[in-house]
Amino acid sequence: MNKKMLSLPYLFWCVAFIIIPLIMVFYYGLTDKTGAFTLENIAAIATPEHSKALWFSLLLSLISTVICLLLAYPLAMILSKMQVNQHSFIVLIFILPMWMNFLLRTIAWQTLLEKSGVINTLLDFLHLPALEIINTPYAIVLGMVYNFLPFMVLPIYNSLTKIDNNVINAARDLGADSFKTFTRIILPLSLPGVISGITMVFVPALTTFVISTLLGGSKILLIGNVIEQEFTVTNNWHLGSGLSIVLMIFIIVNMVLSLVFDKEGEGNAL
Repeated sequence: MNKKMLSLPYLFWCVAFIIIPLIMVFYYGLTDKTGAFTLENIAAIATPEHSKALWFSLLLSLISTVICLLLAYPLAMILSKMQVNQHSFIVLIFILPMWMNFLLRTIAWQTLLEKSGVINTLLDFLHLPALEIINTPYAIVLGMVYNFLPFMVLPIYNSLTKIDNNVINAARDLGADSFKTFTRIILPLSLPGVISGITMVFVPALTTFVISTLLGGSKILLIGNVIEQEFTVTNNWHLGSGLSIVLMIFIIVNMVLSLVFDKEGEGNAL
């Protein structure tokens, strides 16, 4: 009985900050201002401005996820092959920026990339052309990759460290070259970490609005920006909730795929 009582704070947290907000989102999303049931808030995703924001968000999220995967997998392999004291220190350095506030990290990139920022000041000093990347989709992708790359590295690194070296050595003893060893042994065994990393990067990249606001200015609207403005600017909670429900569908599909390929959750434990 005492052990069950220890779970009460967690249950309270889940109810107060997860279940109740979700109920509110579905209530507002499926009703109009009079409280009558309607699907118009969800169907609003089909309007040109909303659908454009959604598909552009999906595009940038996919690009950011692919870039993170291409950068993270080689890095995770390097870390997994290091000695314990070496890779522990490097992993700590890699995680260290995550301890800084997400907003501050993004503002730092805004300072670096703006027209009179640090990078362009240095380029001007070296008599090189200025880098005009701020307020463009490239800046948003850069911000996503920088902020979410650790979420791709750590699950892949965790999966790679669980691979028994004897399995790899056996493959090489049987005549497999480095390419076959990677494609038939290492990659399949690390797939749970890859799927977990894709989920952990794609979901926040799809829902973000801070990065696109700071690095894209007000010129580029992602679906997260549209939803945020419906709640804070136009004060239309019904439409904002309806669009949020649509976004939840994409997130749930992504999480289901993660569960299918990583049934034991091997890519999540660190």
